[in-house]
Amino acid sequence: MAKHYSSGIYRLIGAVGTSRLVTRVHPHVYRATGGRWLVGRNFGVLNVIVTMTGRTSGRLREVPLYAFEDGPRLVVIGSNAGSDREPAWVGNLRANPSASVRVGSVVRRVHGREVEGEERDRLWGLAAGGYPGYELYRTMTDRHIPVVVLEPVAEPAHEPAPEPPGEG
Repeated sequence: MAKHYSSGIYRLIGAVGTSRLVTRVHPHVYRATGGRWLVGRNFGVLNVIVTMTGRTSGRLREVPLYAFEDGPRLVVIGSNAGSDREPAWVGNLRANPSASVRVGSVVRRVHGREVEGEERDRLWGLAAGGYPGYELYRTMTDRHIPVVVLEPVAEPAHEPAPEPPGEG
């Protein structure tokens, strides 16, 4: 169970974590450090970098997110620190669920899928148990906060290289 902080601390974490400066700089620092130290885990929560295609720009977008392990899947929450505006990354994954996630120095392909019903309730509990700030963020907005699973995608099998033609 995660340590609980005051609502002011969670508001500060959310404001800093969703700031333009942090969301732009964090992926570079994360790659440079291999996801070690504070950029890889803080407040007991795993930090990852999710790379996806922007739904309107078509450009690659990198987003630092808290993630929670659920077997081989990762769970990420579209709280946007309790803002009434949904984070852009959620819409990007809805439009094109193919993405990659960097965990430390390992990058793997994933498929993003928003969950609902009992699965959402269970995964919300997993995430809020790991980062209690999500419960505060839920009270700060009237919008439905998306819960997204990042499911591993099997890498395509590589065909063996063809044999060079024999000399005859």
